[in-house]
Amino acid sequence: MTKILMVCLGNICRSPLAEGILKSKLDADLFTVDSAGTSSYHIGSKPDSRSIAVARLNGIDISGQRARQFSKQDFKDFDIIYAMDNSNYNNIIALAANDNDKAKVKLILNTIFPNQNLDVPDPYYGGDKGFENVYQMLDNACSVIAEKISK
Repeated sequence: MTKILMVCLGNICRSPLAEGILKSKLDADLFTVDSAGTSSYHIGSKPDSRSIAVARLNGIDISGQRARQFSKQDFKDFDIIYAMDNSNYNNIIALAANDNDKAKVKLILNTIFPNQNLDVPDPYYGGDKGFENVYQMLDNACSVIAEKISK
């Protein structure tokens, strides 16, 4: 079983979408996908209603997810950790105990834009269109991830 973790700041916008999208593309018997945030702002909260809506428009239900905070234990529990942006990447790396932990952490958009270290923009203040744009970015990235790890 390969375990994958998606991480953003609050675990209510980007990482819940990434979790839902990737789950929809993988065999649940072979892969586990979860999400977390580097901050504690929204622990226990549902995803943002706009994330839930854009996921639902695309046939994915993320309404049952609840935000949690990333912890050092996640390095032990997950094989691959995808950060949504450079700030969260750096926050995750700062908690790594060793090079093995660090090697698990990747920027999600590097899957479609190799070595460009681009950020998935935080759609929280960007209105509904921002959520649709983020969905499309994450859908593209998750398609590449699913193709690579399902081989």
